[in-house]
Amino acid sequence: MIKFRPLSSGLVTLAVAGLITGCTMATAETESAKSAASTAGGPTLAPLDSIKMPIPPDNKQTDAKIALGKLLFFDPRLGGDASISCSSCHDPEQGWAWAEDFSRGYPGTVHWRNSQSIINSQYYGRQFWAGAAASGEKQAPSAAKGGVAGNGENDIMEARLALIPEYRKAFKEVFGDEWPLIGNAWRAIASFERTLAQTDTPLDNYLKGDKTALSEEQIRGKAVFEGKGGCVQCHNGALSSNEDYVNVGVPPATRWQEDGLAQITFRFEQYAKGQTEEGYRKAKSDWGLYYRTKNKWDKGKFRVPSLRYTKYTAPYMHNGAFYTFEEVVDFYNSGGFDEEGRTTLFPENKDKRMKPLGLTEAEKSDLVAFLDAFSGEEIMMDKPTLPEYAPLFTKAELEAVKK
Repeated sequence: MIKFRPLSSGLVTLAVAGLITGCTMATAETESAKSAASTAGGPTLAPLDSIKMPIPPDNKQTDAKIALGKLLFFDPRLGGDASISCSSCHDPEQGWAWAEDFSRGYPGTVHWRNSQSIINSQYYGRQFWAGAAASGEKQAPSAAKGGVAGNGENDIMEARLALIPEYRKAFKEVFGDEWPLIGNAWRAIASFERTLAQTDTPLDNYLKGDKTALSEEQIRGKAVFEGKGGCVQCHNGALSSNEDYVNVGVPPATRWQEDGLAQITFRFEQYAKGQTEEGYRKAKSDWGLYYRTKNKWDKGKFRVPSLRYTKYTAPYMHNGAFYTFEEVVDFYNSGGFDEEGRTTLFPENKDKRMKPLGLTEAEKSDLVAFLDAFSGEEIMMDKPTLPEYAPLFTKAELEAVKK
């Protein structure tokens, strides 16, 4: 179920797609990571409502702003050709994500990474698989204006909003804009995203004292998660992510070779992210964090995603490599190799703790059952009726101007 928190608390959630990024030590200085330390000094899990979602001081939550943001989230007019909205790639019926290996793209393109769920996303210190955006306010325009996502232009999007009386009124009420400003549209969307919270998962209830919230199988799986499986080394705290960036050995997507549009997008992204000429011509996989840092030791590293709401967000990993929890568990159990024996193209950067776990079939089954406990009831939402265009001036007013 969705719980709407008091606006003053700033507590909201939006669970994130991705999935298990295995076993790495926490380095991110976030509330979630800090809360992971147990009295014994090791990482632990925690209820989501034990932390507060960060809210920028210049974008406080208000009911009117949230309502405006909801409309804008579902409105395709915030994009290039008015056909792609935020919800197009973050569909409530698909886990608030997109249920294919790569997300959909702007018409005539396909994306090059798996679409992450909006659920719980605003708890992250940084957005996107490689942390390219510092906040929800920065994430929204990056998606809406990106060449393989929204492809929008500021002036065109503002002009469309200005032709919609309901938006003119709402922007005036919320932000004091004489005419809707695109920067405030992103602030409203981020505010809407912060209002979705799921803090009553079976795991949350169990951690808060309800020992009947997990089945016996899930309790055994929790022991594997925190012990032999080593998952808790990275997936810890209230968010079940230490927000570190890790190369766990995910093999490259084969879709680059099979899909012409995907190959074009792949090369475009190499160019757009400042690749060297050699890298642009020879890259055979997503280089991840390297695009931000340009450090060779960051090739193939991606953010440890939250495990929350992942029951509804398959496929998993940054390139949608695995479609089931069972496949993910097998990948980690093998030490970071898929069923064909493939691993990252940057094995020198692969986390040293990625080694065969030796889990039995029973332990793997228990672990898969426990992963379900990170998700509560599916969060659904009816898409709102969008306001319509109307001329800025009546026919009589235009005639008066002509005279």
